[in-house]
Amino acid sequence: MRKKPRLGLIDYGSGNLRSVTKALESVWSEIQRISTGPIPQDLDALVLPGVGSFGDSVNQLHRRQLFDPIRTWLEAGKPFLGICLGYQLLFEHSEESPDIRGLGVLAGEVRRFTGPQMKVPQIGWNTVHWSAQTLQQFPELPTDPFVYFVHSYYPVPVDSKVVAGTTDYGGRFASAIARDGLLATQFHPEKSQTAGLKILQTFVSSLA
Repeated sequence: MRKKPRLGLIDYGSGNLRSVTKALESVWSEIQRISTGPIPQDLDALVLPGVGSFGDSVNQLHRRQLFDPIRTWLEAGKPFLGICLGYQLLFEHSEESPDIRGLGVLAGEVRRFTGPQMKVPQIGWNTVHWSAQTLQQFPELPTDPFVYFVHSYYPVPVDSKVVAGTTDYGGRFASAIARDGLLATQFHPEKSQTAGLKILQTFVSSLA
């Protein structure tokens, strides 16, 4: 029997870590919570979840001496999974906290949904349409999965090549990205039942 990959789950006081932990453990992985830096270098991957304010979360990462270690991990191209706010934090800045700089490992900004008769935040189930390149790389991904969202902001990557999946909500936006061992989703795979677990399983299987 193959060894379970060991994933470092970043705990910075934001997000439902219990749900993320249970979901990842159910797809054959071992979880180590990390609440302060430094980050152990013998982990197989790093997971950054999150629900809440962009600026407050960046400040918490700095306060816990996790901001720079996470950037170093990402810049080295090591496997990484970002969920919801953990996806948004990868970018340079957000309209939610314009004076606060994000991790900045991806060029682009995080914008707020705007538009007539739009309900903000988007809360509920919606469909992800994977790019052809993503399906070629991960053919085991569920086709057009119906997944769970809770968010008022969404990233706009400068480089369209990193966009792994898109979703329609007042227009099409990048609901998932993938690059060099990095996978990040605006939706919550841990709350998305069978489809979400399949997406997490795809990520964990890529670590073997």
